[in-house]
Amino acid sequence: MGYKVVVCGATGNVGREMLNILAERQFPVDEIAALASRRSLGTEVSFGDKTLKTKDLDTFDFTGWDMALFAIGSDATKKYAPIAAKAGCVVIDNSSLYRYDPEIPLIVPECNPDAIHDYKNKNIIANPNCSTAQMVVALKPLHERAKIKRVVVSTYQSVSGAGKEGMDELWDQTKGMYVPGQEKEPSKFQKQIAFNVIPQIDVFMDDGSTKEEWKMVAETKKILDPSIKVTATCVRVPVFVGHSEAINIETEEFLDEDEARDILREAPGILVVDKREPGGYVTPVECVGDFATFISRIRQDGTVENGLNFWCVSDNLRKGAALNAVQIAELLGREVLKKG
Repeated sequence: MGYKVVVCGATGNVGREMLNILAERQFPVDEIAALASRRSLGTEVSFGDKTLKTKDLDTFDFTGWDMALFAIGSDATKKYAPIAAKAGCVVIDNSSLYRYDPEIPLIVPECNPDAIHDYKNKNIIANPNCSTAQMVVALKPLHERAKIKRVVVSTYQSVSGAGKEGMDELWDQTKGMYVPGQEKEPSKFQKQIAFNVIPQIDVFMDDGSTKEEWKMVAETKKILDPSIKVTATCVRVPVFVGHSEAINIETEEFLDEDEARDILREAPGILVVDKREPGGYVTPVECVGDFATFISRIRQDGTVENGLNFWCVSDNLRKGAALNAVQIAELLGREVLKKG
């Protein structure tokens, strides 16, 4: 016996990826519905070897459905998630709307699976920010061993994190560099993204950080440990898919780089590729389409007593969004609903 599953926002980048991953991981589905806004009504999307026609989110009845994976942004989620939850359908939301609500669990299954039981508070589970998700997967096993005091992270985030418009803008601006008359001014991003990097993701806050940076701080504390100090600099780079992060940690106990490498090799969801030779690391191009979070460049930081540096790369449309949502669905089914 399987589950009745809804994917909301099925025509977007993340929604399509949710459908792909549900099929790839052979999630026990008895029935599936692909929902979209009225303007996308009837659009066909793939689910394994099946083709689904999208249904109207506005008129859909969630009664009798087990779980709904939402990838429709905060504004639409604010309207439709309470409707689904009230109808008895557990919402797994990819937007930022519910991440900081103390009554709603924010889950990365490799890190805090026990929090799944808190879904009962509002029948809603939050999926973390893409840059946070891959980072905490790497931090969790190191924190268990040596207790992380402080994290300094610089992110190199792909344009797919800004949706289809971001990907289109990079493509159009790149073409415009070579084809006269096709130049494109920035519209999605604050400055030119082609052949450039932009040290701003989301809006600025009063303390000078951006909201994306604030999200990484708040979410890491909620998922892992409120005592961890985090400072982040988030940068948009001209890469289509795949987020990269340079992470520096300071721990309470000394952690040797070789032991850290061994710990990460054994940790769930992680693949270590760390050869100290040219090309002995993973780049975003190589992680596209993969489920894993890749760790490279593990080394001691001699500027502090107990410091480590490492490089972290993951497909942001997968672990940073759709994969983590599906893993939450798997966890929910395995630990709570117990149908599949």
